[in-house]
Amino acid sequence: MNKPEREYCDHLLMVKNYSEKTVDSYQKDIDIFFDYINNEGVLFDKVDAMIVRNFLMTEISRGISKRSCQRRMSALRGFYDFMIKKGYVTLNPFRFVKSPKSEIRYPRVLFLDEIDELFDANKKRDDDLMIRDQAILELLYASGLRASELVGLTAREIDYSQRIIRVFGKGKKERIVPFSKTASNAMVKYAKELRPVLAARNKDPRPSDKFFLNASGRGLTVRGLEFILTEIQNKTGIHLNLHPHELRHSFATHLLEKGADLRMIQELLGHESIDTTQVYTHITKKNLQEQYDKFFPRAHKK
Repeated sequence: MNKPEREYCDHLLMVKNYSEKTVDSYQKDIDIFFDYINNEGVLFDKVDAMIVRNFLMTEISRGISKRSCQRRMSALRGFYDFMIKKGYVTLNPFRFVKSPKSEIRYPRVLFLDEIDELFDANKKRDDDLMIRDQAILELLYASGLRASELVGLTAREIDYSQRIIRVFGKGKKERIVPFSKTASNAMVKYAKELRPVLAARNKDPRPSDKFFLNASGRGLTVRGLEFILTEIQNKTGIHLNLHPHELRHSFATHLLEKGADLRMIQELLGHESIDTTQVYTHITKKNLQEQYDKFFPRAHKK
């Protein structure tokens, strides 16, 4: 890693409060570009728009998706803006080249009866981890939390009396998120009956302060959460290709379908831009068309 890149990564971590995972992704994108210009024999301060276009064409020709190229361009655009401020370069060539357009990928949304069926089936499990898993399912769907936000949750951030959670999302930004009575009941049951049992299994000298623990008593990770959702499907026999994002998307879509304001949903999800939340209006229109075609008797009559 060269000096400008190291300074930029430190800036993202310390000033912008980006997560280590996000900074790592940015660093990899920058490294790929630096490998490219090194092979081309071009210095980083001599890069022009033609070099950037050639880089893009090379990435696309080797099978890199347009979505990944968009992210790469965003990372490099920010990096060169930073280098201008530091005096390493005088021009940002990435400002003169448009990112490739990609098709909009709408997130998959679960139907309410699918969610009810899954939750009811999970309650019937007789293993000791059922209580924790039920609390996870209820909270993910009732709050729309990101996977990273759920695994980072601590007990002191939960207010059961008002049924709200203080969430620290992307960029360490704080927001208040409510949750349902059923989620509250499931969380209280887990906190009283199972969490102390799991915490006692932890062999580390310092116990975890995370609310959700794994079977060994350690704080849950995003990868661990994904594994739990897979295991829930295996144990219940209900396979929905379940992912934390699907419950988050379902939460937002169902709110919108019931008439919730888009700005309120933006606040609940922690979206910086309303444009990000706008995708759910397309989802509900798509669901409306599917339901119409399915139930209207003359929908397919020629």
